[in-house]
Amino acid sequence: MEIKAVKNIENGFMKQSFAFGGEEGSDKFDDSILYRSSIQNYLIDTGEDVILVDTGVPATFPINEPDESTPLFMGDKFTEYITSLNELGYECEDVTKIILTHKHIDHSGEIKQFPNAKIYLSKTEAAELKLEGDNVEPVAFSDGAYHNFEKSQKIVDGVYIIEAIGHTTGNSLVIAENDGLFYMFQGDITYTDEALYENKLSVVFEDIEKARETLDKVREFVKNNPTVYLSTHTPYGPENLENKAVVDLNNPPESIYYE
Repeated sequence: MEIKAVKNIENGFMKQSFAFGGEEGSDKFDDSILYRSSIQNYLIDTGEDVILVDTGVPATFPINEPDESTPLFMGDKFTEYITSLNELGYECEDVTKIILTHKHIDHSGEIKQFPNAKIYLSKTEAAELKLEGDNVEPVAFSDGAYHNFEKSQKIVDGVYIIEAIGHTTGNSLVIAENDGLFYMFQGDITYTDEALYENKLSVVFEDIEKARETLDKVREFVKNNPTVYLSTHTPYGPENLENKAVVDLNNPPESIYYE
């Protein structure tokens, strides 16, 4: 199995109040602290399947111009998702399966580029996106518990989609098992790794109580299993992947702040 980051946008920032303020309120945090931001999604090549976990922002995605009030600046360096995929050595036709963590456009933006791929996502998100067709597989999480998560479904051997409600009401995460490690692709459960270590929720959620339950389960899982944490909105994601960096909640990485 090979896992690769499909990089889309770089050189952004997010304010601490955005990344941490979901439960305590944005005013409790220091907006002079700007964490690094980016957008990337991921590819799992099992040798038999080429699986995309989310499909980036569309080529027409507008890049916001930051000012003092901007809570999240996506970034100023843009690579079209399909171009990034091609640079990794893959064509759209190579993709056999897509797993969407949730409905938001930075996770589902280029899904129409892959008409031959089977698309897996929760029933809730499939309904929200109005995705229909023979290639759409709404997930019922019919395989029961996966470790401490209550609901899961196996996509292929070693790759699982797991219910992780909160950020959206149909949000999921994906775990791939490889060489004794658990690679967790998480759908905006946190926006930056600092929030995972500090146990903070972002200000973006549809169900705050479920978001707290999900983050608690994620933190319990990474305590008990060697986990490489792969985020969408921070450069920590591809850096963790490259270094096979395992989460140790007692030893957070030193923050690299945006300047």
